[in-house]
Amino acid sequence: MYEAVTDGIKVSVTPYFLEDQSAPEDDHYVWAYQISIENQGGQTVQLRNRFWRITNARGHVEEVEGPGVVGEQPVLKPGESYQYTSGAPLATASGIMMGSYEMEGADGRMFDVAIPAFSLDSPHQAVQLN
Repeated sequence: MYEAVTDGIKVSVTPYFLEDQSAPEDDHYVWAYQISIENQGGQTVQLRNRFWRITNARGHVEEVEGPGVVGEQPVLKPGESYQYTSGAPLATASGIMMGSYEMEGADGRMFDVAIPAFSLDSPHQAVQLN
C-alpha cells in the first residue's frame, strides 16, 4: 500500500495486476487500483477534480484530468473516508502512476491533495536489480 497525507487528507492506494484482462502477446496490460481517501482534518471537504500522470516503462507519459472520481464528487466530514476502485491499461508490463485531487474546504478554499506515486508491476516484467 502507498500512502500520502496532505492538509489532513490521507490518500492510500493499493494497485493490483489484472491477468484476466491483460493480453501480453498484444502489449496490453491492465491494472486496477483501490483508493481510500480519509479526512483526518478538522473541516468538511469535497473532492472536485482529479489529475493523473501515468508513465509506462518506455517513458511515455499520459495525463488524465477531470471532475470527480468514478462519476462522483464525494463530500467528507472530519473522520469520514471514501473508497473507490478504478483501472489503467498500459502498453508495457510496468509503469508508474501519481497525481492529485483538487479539494474544496467548507471555507471555500481550494487545495491540492497528493496521490502518492505507485508502481504498476506485472509478472511479465523481468526483475532488475540495481
